[in-house]
Amino acid sequence: METGESKKLLSIRGITKAFGQNLVLKGVDMDLCGGEILALIGGNGAGKSTLMKIIMGIYQPDAGCIFINGKEVQVINPSVALEECVYMVPQEPMLFPNMSVFENIIMGFHESNATLKARLQEIMADIGWQMDLTRKAITLSIAEQTLVEILRGLMRNAKILILDEPTSALTFDEVESFFRVVKELKNKGIGIIYITHRLNEVFEIASHVMIMRDGVITLGGPVEKFTREMLVRGLLPVDAEHKVENGSVHAAIDYEHLEPAFELKDFCGYGFNDISLKVYPGEVLGVAGVVGAGRTELVSTVFGRDKSLGGKVYLDGKEITGFSTAKILEAGINYVPEDRHYHGLFCISTIAANTTSALLPTPEMGNFILDTKNEYSITQRFIDLFRIKVTDQKQTASSLSGGNQQKVVISRALSTEPKMVIMDEPTRGIDAVARGDVYNIIHQLREKGVAVLLVSSDIEEIVQLSDRVVTVFQGRINGEFSKNEITVDNLTIASFGLTKDEAMV
Repeated sequence: METGESKKLLSIRGITKAFGQNLVLKGVDMDLCGGEILALIGGNGAGKSTLMKIIMGIYQPDAGCIFINGKEVQVINPSVALEECVYMVPQEPMLFPNMSVFENIIMGFHESNATLKARLQEIMADIGWQMDLTRKAITLSIAEQTLVEILRGLMRNAKILILDEPTSALTFDEVESFFRVVKELKNKGIGIIYITHRLNEVFEIASHVMIMRDGVITLGGPVEKFTREMLVRGLLPVDAEHKVENGSVHAAIDYEHLEPAFELKDFCGYGFNDISLKVYPGEVLGVAGVVGAGRTELVSTVFGRDKSLGGKVYLDGKEITGFSTAKILEAGINYVPEDRHYHGLFCISTIAANTTSALLPTPEMGNFILDTKNEYSITQRFIDLFRIKVTDQKQTASSLSGGNQQKVVISRALSTEPKMVIMDEPTRGIDAVARGDVYNIIHQLREKGVAVLLVSSDIEEIVQLSDRVVTVFQGRINGEFSKNEITVDNLTIASFGLTKDEAMV
């Protein structure tokens, strides 16, 4: 590999991208040189992932140009990107678990195994890293899987590496080892785009930094020209100082005289540790944090979809630790998942079947069928209540708009009349009108005394809807905010692991 610290490997000019009416990228310019680690930081929804997918040819830009080694290229698909020596290491490594390390790396090559093995060993020696190539991928740690992904790229002569949150699941020791490899790649002249939410990593690993906010690059330059506080201020919206007022007037929660509807004590699981929180009847507790902070892992484990590793869970004062999802539903908790298509809907089933699926009798009840008349009545009640636009209850869920699909998922969660409902990204991918309808649903739940645990990447949404907020950073709660403390400014700062004093300019 040749060094070349001054050689411009990648230039992006005027890249724009819209999805429907949502303009995600608004004329992005970016340069990456050989031997440079460019840290790209920005809040959830800033446009980082969309930009990287355009560089990789997964998405096509609406306007703008991409230059690689000074030549304009049309990156129309990932194969072209690979031909241009661009490789992206995803946040979640995509290895075949039952294949060996060597088999995962050489997939798609046509040379002999002996030739490929010799080249791979040369690359590994070049960057000072060794591994048993016969190991099954399933035996690898996340750090080792990430390095295998990098080796995949180097075997394809990658000169431009995109690393998406590569340390999000690594231990301290693994991060140190990983950084040594990345720095060696930099010394070999490879240009690296390093996406991270961890500001300390910017100063430890990067040579340059760019901040993306709301689809544009707002700050950029050599790392030594910035302080941590400057980066934090650059991440905040222009109007971050003002507080977004709640959309409805409601009575304050009487925390002093109410018992919590739900409580976690030192709750631990895969991706989070030592979580303690309370949610009161008629309260919306917002859970804020950046992608990868552990929020979805937390609520998924509460709902019994993943195994807890410690701590206690209580509902109305009764311990429900370790309950199965079926038992948790029976106890009085239901869940609106982050991905409505993968976890929320039976797309080829009817609206009625989706709405009432959580009410289906269990084998212990002696049958598996819900009374048709009851199914119709329950479904119609939610169609009317939530203004779900349908032609007939027998219409398939896949035929509905995104907003109406989301209302069906929420209807199913509420059909069991839960004491607490968990809402993970409840307005993700829906339009403004449907978003307003979902907000009204949340207000109705509050008025009925239902406890709501609200997870959202939209900080303004958290501000608008929540009575209290906790922020999660690297799998732990690092901040709690009462009603008068809930601002975009405060939540953004805490979501990046800082205190207000640390963020002062």
